[in-house]
Amino acid sequence: MSPALPRAGLREVEPYAAPQLDVRARLNTNESPYPLPDGFRDDLAEAVRALELNRYPFREADDLRERLAELHDRPVEGTWVANGSNEVIQHLMLAYGGPGRRVLVFDPTYGLHVRLAWIAGSEVARVALDQPWEIAPHHVAEALGTRPQVVFVCSPNNPTGNARPIEVVRELAARGDALVIVDEAYVEFGGQSALGLVDPHPNVVVVRTFSKAFALAGARIGYCLASPEVVEDLRRVRLPYHLSALTQAAGLVALDHRDDALAILDRIRRQRDRIASALAGLGCTVFPSDANFVLFRTPRPAERVWHELLDRGVLVRDFGRVIPDCLRVTAGTPEEVDLFLSALEEVLR
Repeated sequence: MSPALPRAGLREVEPYAAPQLDVRARLNTNESPYPLPDGFRDDLAEAVRALELNRYPFREADDLRERLAELHDRPVEGTWVANGSNEVIQHLMLAYGGPGRRVLVFDPTYGLHVRLAWIAGSEVARVALDQPWEIAPHHVAEALGTRPQVVFVCSPNNPTGNARPIEVVRELAARGDALVIVDEAYVEFGGQSALGLVDPHPNVVVVRTFSKAFALAGARIGYCLASPEVVEDLRRVRLPYHLSALTQAAGLVALDHRDDALAILDRIRRQRDRIASALAGLGCTVFPSDANFVLFRTPRPAERVWHELLDRGVLVRDFGRVIPDCLRVTAGTPEEVDLFLSALEEVLR
């Protein structure tokens, strides 16, 4: 019998993966280094005990969407929630991407934007940015010249860390008819949100996550704020009961503890700025960051430095294939940052 064949080109693409290793300082995936306090766990345990897991979850996640809409002063009809911001983006790609439709990204940027566009069968166009990776007016013109149906703007951008000016998003939305997706996974750490553009420009969608500033990467909760028409389109492509009762409960309890999560942010920003200052003193090229991580260029090959840091119990992200000789490090606890800096000093010495 002949084996079943996958779609053309599928096996030429490697599965998405970021190393998950048992090391002393895991600083490669931009997670919060601090958990929410014990009160969150106690409240979550109580909420889970009250669930009827023999029943399907609330299909529309109304309670969670209402709380998010209230938090951002938005209509619930323009609020959508899914299993992490990546699933939100997947829903957007299924609704607005697809065969014969073009998705544009500004490189370098978050790799999942291109992957999710490809999964949906979209054509991908790219506008390459030079260091320091700022989107200038001629980049906007080049992007719109490709006549895309979807444009991604990541702000603060991953992996470079710099926030995008609101004027860039406004220009993209006003001068074209593409859906402009603004990925704001790190906006709580710095930069200006594009949320104020959603009403005057209903082709703007703002995507957020609980994984970073809410210290809840393990729960997989993301959401977007958009026009009600866009959200109605997302309802057409989601799977039935796509958000579990457990996930909805975790999101609601996390919103009850939002002040606890926000209290962590300053501690993370201090370590981010400390890293940037120390790296400059070690002879590295440091790129300004509005996020919870720092991109830097080492005076030695990035891959070799990455391996030697790992040998010393520190895991960072190697972006050398995307941006020559660059590594990205997450702002961790003071102890984790101590270990990273001492290990890097030793490696570079």
